[in-house]
Amino acid sequence: MNMRCTQCDGTDLEPGFVEDAGEYSRGYGRWIAGSLERGPLGNAKRMGKTRWIIEAFRCIRCSHLELFARSRE
Repeated sequence: MNMRCTQCDGTDLEPGFVEDAGEYSRGYGRWIAGSLERGPLGNAKRMGKTRWIIEAFRCIRCSHLELFARSRE
């Protein structure tokens, strides 16, 4: 895949990830389909919703981050 930065059109994108450091986290961020709904304690409702791992790429030239969701967990 030939990726380009959407800000400066650079082609040198460094792979990385968005860290989730909360309790019981798996160490990486996830994208969850659907609008945010909160439960009685203020937590996000996630049960039964599709989750995708977030891949992040940083442009070496301008430091802009490009985020992509990849296959479900």
